Amino acid sequence: MTTSEQSSTPPWEPPYAGAEAEQLLAALDRLRATFRWKTDGLDAAGLNAGIGSSALTLGGLLKHLSAVEATHVPWKMLGMAPGEPWQSHDWDADPDWDFRSAADDSAAALYAQYDDAVVRSRELLNAAVADGGLDRPAAVSEQWGETVTMRRLVCDLIEEYGRHTGHADLLREAVDGRTGEDPPQHWRPSGTGGAWLV
Repeated sequence: MTTSEQSSTPPWEPPYAGAEAEQLLAALDRLRATFRWKTDGLDAAGLNAGIGSSALTLGGLLKHLSAVEATHVPWKMLGMAPGEPWQSHDWDADPDWDFRSAADDSAAALYAQYDDAVVRSRELLNAAVADGGLDRPAAVSEQWGETVTMRRLVCDLIEEYGRHTGHADLLREAVDGRTGEDPPQHWRPSGTGGAWLV
């Protein structure tokens, strides 16, 4: 790739020929960027808009994926506390709380919560993969009674993002007509200066 091609490549574009860990983490980052673009720049009304008989909203998806980032990487992979509000919530009693309670949060709070969760998750995941690779056993191995590798949980994150980015496609088109597979090349998330992009 030439220097001019590199400078025109968006920061979320995966490498064309990366090693396995590099490729998987880049695929996850591309989905994060696409999801964030699908939810970007909306007020509370836009984040709380729904379609048809579904209870899903873009705000609910933002809060849910914040919870996923906080639980999959720090807790499931590394055995760290996921932080609040995730660790004190009774998920067995109210498993859809993150989706539902997002309507009570401001747009700014939802964006900040998601962006902060992605930054923390990415830093921890990159450090963990650098220190043991994808074959490294995840912390939930002890809890689940069998070996669960980092690879499995990274693939779970990719699957989670794939599903919910598809949901966000439909919801965002219903809000204001935004469609597309990837963010425009020079897009950066509102309110962050693009700091969480790689």
